[in-house]
Order: sequence, then structure tokens, then C-alpha cells
Amino acid sequence: MAEDIFFFNKDTIIIKPPKKSQALLRTIVLVFSMVCGLYICSTCIQQPNTHMETKFLNIKVVERPCYDYGCDESRVPYLHYPKPETFSRAECACNPVRFFAIISMQRSGSGWFETLLNSHVNVSSNGEIFSVKERRDNVSSIMDTLDRVYNLDWYSSASKNHCSAAVGFKWMLNQGLMEHHNEIMEYFNSRSVSVIFLFRRNLLRRMVSVLANSYDRYAKILNGTHKSHVHSPEEAEILSKYKPTIKSASLMNDLKEMEVTAAKSLEHFRTTRHIILYYEDLISNSTKLVEVQEFLKLPLMDLTSRQVKIHKGPLREHIKNWEDVNKTLQGTAYESFLRADY
Repeated sequence: MAEDIFFFNKDTIIIKPPKKSQALLRTIVLVFSMVCGLYICSTCIQQPNTHMETKFLNIKVVERPCYDYGCDESRVPYLHYPKPETFSRAECACNPVRFFAIISMQRSGSGWFETLLNSHVNVSSNGEIFSVKERRDNVSSIMDTLDRVYNLDWYSSASKNHCSAAVGFKWMLNQGLMEHHNEIMEYFNSRSVSVIFLFRRNLLRRMVSVLANSYDRYAKILNGTHKSHVHSPEEAEILSKYKPTIKSASLMNDLKEMEVTAAKSLEHFRTTRHIILYYEDLISNSTKLVEVQEFLKLPLMDLTSRQVKIHKGPLREHIKNWEDVNKTLQGTAYESFLRADY
């Protein structure tokens, strides 16, 4: 210990503290560093593990949509992939289906037009389904019927449900459509149903057809069988022999009422995606059928029908009291109806 004691003078003595072992200090620092490193590493490792575990636990299995992401986005809401309860679409499950409804009035050419649509290999138009009163008793029964049709669970002779590209039916204005138009309009918009309005410009010819069809419903001229539509010129000639009598006193009001009813239907469903067609245009202009197919986004095809027109030629040949009718409409907004011939 003598080397650790220093004498500055006789009254002062300074004692130098003993040196600590450098090896011991290094060991302490090393151990401390290792402990800190292990703590930090364990903390960092635990955090991502917890995150990954939570992430995996929160994963939900989502069914892969069928539609093509490359298609026009504006079309996506109108592409449907129904899952019928009554059968499996199998390999056609991812074939998109568009929904439509033909809105019309009796004897406006809707039956003929529907046969044209159904001649397309990808179209199923299921007829006048709301002609049955029970299906339109109330809003609930109407909605249930619509769901069955658009879910492809409705079967008719026109059904091509497995691989249909467009599915619908025809709906007459007097079959609950106008009474419940608000609810039906909301349904059409929520299900992206495309509406095809089909009317007849010449309402006088429509009136003749309505009266003649009503008469045959009871008279059954064709061998005791009532037929609203015929497939041969011979049958058409037999039915056209009946000439109805039109009430000239109420004729103007009746024609006006038909116009107003059609206009109201257009107003009620103006917010839907729709197209307006006229029977006369479909007969005289073949490009109108192309427009319909493009409206429904269908592959273009030649559409055909076996139906034969019943009342051909001038109207004077089909109205019993022609002179009265002619006199009533002369000089009015409906005078052109007297001369139209097709």
C-alpha cells in the first residue's frame, strides 16, 4: 500500500483510491447490454406477432364476384347473378342477367312484340303474369311474384333460365301497376329493372282490336276456341269478319282517357331506366328491334314471330258504324286515326 500514499508536506496526506479491475467493468457493461438487447428484441417480436394474429382472426371470407372488372362501370348495376332456389344454374352461374318489364295496354302489340323477344336465344319473357288477380291483390303479393321472376324461379314455356341474358315479363297498366306505382317504381330502381314502354299511336285501331277480342272471348268463332293471337292468315281472316260497333257519343272521351293513362304511366316511371316504343314503328322500321336489343345489351340477332296480324287494311272495313265514327273524328286531333293503314 505504500505506493498509494503521497506526502505533499508534513501536515497533508492524500490517499489514492484503489483501481477497479477493468475486466470486471467490461463484463458488467456487456451483461447489461445483452439484457437490454434481449428485452428490446422480445418486445419488437411480440408486437408484430400480436398484430398478425389479430389480422388473421379478423379475416372474413368474401365470395368472389362474377362480373368482369373490365366492363363499363355504368353497366355493373344492371348485371345480376341470381341464385334460384328451385335449380342450380351450374356452369351458367356467372352469366350476367338483366331484368326487364314490358309495360303496355291490351291490344297494343305486346303479345307480338314478346314473341319477337323470345325468339332471341338469350331472352326469357314470361308473359302476362299479373293477369291472375291473386298475384296483384296487394303490394306484398306483387313483390313476391316479382322476386320469383327475377330470381329465375318462375317457370313458363318461354323460360330459358339457366343461361338467360335477359329475364322479364309484360305488365298491363290495368293489372295493379297504376294503383301501386310508387312501390313498384322503388322496386324497379332498387333491382335495376329496365322498363320497355310499348304503346299504340292509333288508338282507334286499338279500340277495334279490344272490342273484337272481347266479342270473340264469348263467341269463340274459331271452332269454339277463343284466340287472342293467331298464327295463320286463314284464322286471321275468320276473326276479322266481325265488325264491332263503336259508341260515337263517348268516342272522343274514350280516346282521351287512353292518352291520359299512357301519359300517367310514363310520369310514374320516369325515374327508371326505360325506352319508349310504338307498335307502328316496330312494324315499319326494322332498326327499332336493334335498338331494343342494344337497350338490353344483347347480342344482335334477327328476331322473328309466327303471329299474324288480324285487322289489316283500311279501318272502314273493320268498323260497322264507320260513317258515325268518321263524322265524329273529322276536324279533331284524332282525325289522322281514320286514314292510317298498316
